[in-house]
Amino acid sequence: MPNNKLMEKIVSLAKRRGFVFASSEIYGGLNSCWDYGPLGVELKKNIQDFWWNEMTLRNDIVGLDSSILMHPRIWEASGHVDSFTDPMVDCRQCKARFKADDLPQDKMEKRQCPNCGTKDALTDARNFNLMFKTFMGPLEDDTSTTYLRPETAQGIYVNYLNVATVSRLKIPFGIAQVGKAFRNEITPGNFIFRTREFSQMEMQYFVKPGDDEKVFEEWKERRMDFYLKLGIREEKLRFKEHGPDELAHYAKTAWDIQYEFPFGWQELEGVHNRTDFDLKRHQEHSGKSLLYFDDVSKEKFLPYIIETSAGLNRTMLTVMLDAYWEDEEHKRIVLKLHPKLAPIKAVICPLVKKDGLPEIARQIENDLRPHFPVIYDQQSSIGKRYYRQDEAGTPYGITVDHQSLEDNTVTLRERDTLEQVRLPIPTLLDEINSRLKADWKP
Repeated sequence: MPNNKLMEKIVSLAKRRGFVFASSEIYGGLNSCWDYGPLGVELKKNIQDFWWNEMTLRNDIVGLDSSILMHPRIWEASGHVDSFTDPMVDCRQCKARFKADDLPQDKMEKRQCPNCGTKDALTDARNFNLMFKTFMGPLEDDTSTTYLRPETAQGIYVNYLNVATVSRLKIPFGIAQVGKAFRNEITPGNFIFRTREFSQMEMQYFVKPGDDEKVFEEWKERRMDFYLKLGIREEKLRFKEHGPDELAHYAKTAWDIQYEFPFGWQELEGVHNRTDFDLKRHQEHSGKSLLYFDDVSKEKFLPYIIETSAGLNRTMLTVMLDAYWEDEEHKRIVLKLHPKLAPIKAVICPLVKKDGLPEIARQIENDLRPHFPVIYDQQSSIGKRYYRQDEAGTPYGITVDHQSLEDNTVTLRERDTLEQVRLPIPTLLDEINSRLKADWKP
């Protein structure tokens, strides 16, 4: 399948099935802004919960939800005010705008616009700060300037001692956070891969200097294992180390977990050894001590930080791309989502709209709904109903037929294999829960 075709099909499916809509669509849309529909919010939540449990169902990591708006000096200390920039060029001919780092070197040398092809049309590169600026209070002047956070990590750093104290945590420990971040990207695109508003899933792990390299390697492997648990194919994942010219100013070591998207290998998550850079900067700019006291060794020190940083929206796109399957034998489209991630766990279908079958189906729906999301469907043929839910990633189908009236059993259908088994209605909940808890591979 041509790569561009796959992206087109995912975008189409996302709108058709209610995963993602263009934001403000009735007004013509807003570039790189997206709204998440009924299935989209469930899939995002399931991925977030999967990540959250992976992080916090341990005795050394706790959660935090810091403010989107923070003191503007935080962004001075972190280097975002001065350094969080991308080089931008414009085409004088067609007025298109590009991130200079993304342009091929030969086109930059010729100043050739990749959009309209005009030579000597590109302007010199100039730095463009990616932070969204706003104002706090009634006056719009320099004294009221603040920013929408471009990352969630800084909120963790300035709170780390508060969290350690109230949670009675000892080094090493971590703080996890999921929240919105905002970046005024020059060239957003590829659907929800790169957007100006997005959700980050970040965990900052605080360690004693000297232990950082060992802990970094441990977290690097754990994070790769997470994506395998999501059901993403191993051959589509890889590590990529940042070279000396790519390494961020705060990092001692940095590796990306990459996925082979239709538009090439791209970052899915970053794992970074940030040393004590951030804590040292915040200590200097705030005038407050951020030293950690080790009551065993009686030492005071600034911890080193091992960061894991992933995008929730980007992970959702990855999961959908990796799960997309055109079953040519049965002429159907299937999202082979991990059952734990599937927005809807089961569809309940009465074979016909009479003879008491809808009443039984509705009762099954009422019995299952408190335990996991289900949907009732009595429109069209049974095959079409199943195929609609295959496309939405629903792993199980339940058919109520005339035999159900005789022996109180139903048919349970499996999405990927199309296998069907006959089960007593009272056993449905336990059977589906058992399948949801079982190990799963695509």
